[in-house]
Amino acid sequence: MPDLSDSFEGSFFHKWDVRCKIITILCFCFMVASISNFAVALIAISFALLVIVMAQVSLQRVLRRLLAISGFMLMFLLIMPFSVPVLPGDTIIVPNGIQWMGFNMRGLYLAATVASKAVAITMMMEPLFSTAPLPVTLHGLSRLGVPEMVAQMILLSHRYLHVFRHEASRISSGMKVRGFRKRSDLATLQAVANFTGMLFVRSFDRTERVFDAMKARGYKGCFPEPLVLKIYPLDIFISGIGVAMGVLLIAVDKNFFI
Repeated sequence: MPDLSDSFEGSFFHKWDVRCKIITILCFCFMVASISNFAVALIAISFALLVIVMAQVSLQRVLRRLLAISGFMLMFLLIMPFSVPVLPGDTIIVPNGIQWMGFNMRGLYLAATVASKAVAITMMMEPLFSTAPLPVTLHGLSRLGVPEMVAQMILLSHRYLHVFRHEASRISSGMKVRGFRKRSDLATLQAVANFTGMLFVRSFDRTERVFDAMKARGYKGCFPEPLVLKIYPLDIFISGIGVAMGVLLIAVDKNFFI
């Protein structure tokens, strides 16, 4: 079972009211998404990096999140310079006179802007999810109006995905011990089909046992609150600073780069 909380609680981000944290970071991300200038997007990345340092979260987790979106961003950088419509004033690089392979610098600029905004938003997600236990974050979402059932489904899915992976690893190890090797033949397809069916059967049986255990412990459709949420003036002050950072980015983007 994975640890659902961050063991280190030394920064003010860990003590920040989760509702204020969610609203502030999401507002900042929406403001970053509306940026249209590459230089301002780089400033947003620097703001996100500053937040990561102040929150004292794991840089390894941040890098894993960035790696997850790297393929999508690379696609933008490769395709947009060749696919954006050519407008008057665009700089087009034509390699060896091949007109249909014209490289539009404006397309590269747009792709770099989109990629930079995505990086900034992705970096801001780590302080949101790593500075409070997952049940507390979901409890804050439910207090903000998200249906309680949705929060419960997310929490149970998070737990069960790791159980599902562990069960798949056990079955796979058993097959290898019995001499199974992947090949391009009918026997391999039958073994994979048996593996998939057994995985779902065992997972369903375990789900029933877990649900019976939850009912035996008094589960009646909702989990007990992990803690009592209370907003302090410092929480509002920190939220104001976060929103002000986003507003500053919008102001610089709209007033100085149009």
